[in-house]
Amino acid sequence: MKTISITPTELQKSAVQYLPQLLKMPIIAAQATLKHMTGRPGTRGRVVLGELDGDAEVGPYDPSRVDTADLTAKGRTLETYLGSVIKEFDPNSVWASVYGALTTQGEGLKDVNAAREVLSFLAAKLGKNLNKSIWNAVRNPNGTKTRDLFDGFDTITAAEISAGKISENKQNLFKFEEEITRDNAVDFLKQYYWASSDELQGQAVKMYIPFSVMHAYEECYQLTCGIVPYNNKYEKPILEGSNGLCELVPLSSKKGSQFLTLAPQSNLVYGYGDGLADEKISIEKYHAFFLQFVATMYFGVQFKTISPEMLNIGQLYKEATEGSEEGDGTVNGEWVDPSDQG
Repeated sequence: MKTISITPTELQKSAVQYLPQLLKMPIIAAQATLKHMTGRPGTRGRVVLGELDGDAEVGPYDPSRVDTADLTAKGRTLETYLGSVIKEFDPNSVWASVYGALTTQGEGLKDVNAAREVLSFLAAKLGKNLNKSIWNAVRNPNGTKTRDLFDGFDTITAAEISAGKISENKQNLFKFEEEITRDNAVDFLKQYYWASSDELQGQAVKMYIPFSVMHAYEECYQLTCGIVPYNNKYEKPILEGSNGLCELVPLSSKKGSQFLTLAPQSNLVYGYGDGLADEKISIEKYHAFFLQFVATMYFGVQFKTISPEMLNIGQLYKEATEGSEEGDGTVNGEWVDPSDQG
């Protein structure tokens, strides 16, 4: 088999040649979560996601009647932040990491293809960490991790609850009074869904949940509905009682989340640069043996609206126990914003 060596020159040339594809690689690598959301490419900094609000009705014919009620546009700000990474690496070690996936190409493998695979491998690592941070990221300008780059959906949710903009009174918050288990998951998720607005129930939506909740739901379904004729498979991607309109979406990125999120896919928006001038991926050499993988990219998330017609948050119950870990997010079994705990 042909011996392949990856040199800085090959990596640098490959970074330039495949720049558009490489800049998209982190987004592609995070598709396990992002495929259930709506992307907004070419977003730099702040952009307002508008929502029209108002009404219009046809009444009995009256040529003198004029509707003067206001038509307003509510806005929520999607902000993307420019993130960066400078990763020093040994090209031979990285090559060894991806080599196993390429051996089947045998002698047909070219040096330039190998260099591209190395760059794709590194770019995909950015996406893997991006995927883990979609919900729980907290913006920290002085941080060093992906979770410090932007505010994730759960962080935004917690802030809106603290501000009173997501609440039971506004009908966009549902509080679970017990922990979801394999004994009650079917009833609890149905109650949560049925507590949402009629407008939300009348359209295709997704319920974003941790895998632990999904496992509890499927186990509970088998225990309670195991003998019904239509129960012909274990997996249950659609919520019972939703008329086929609610897709259950378990996500590894939701692990440890205190919230379930019910919304149409269009309401969860992520912004990214998609090759804006400030974004780049390059290979630099400042050391005899090591190279530097240098990348910059924009990213941020936001709800298009938090109105009950488009969003309902399920706040999970977590019983407070003596000796529980600090920062578990609960006081006497109720979730509270850490900033309110003094």
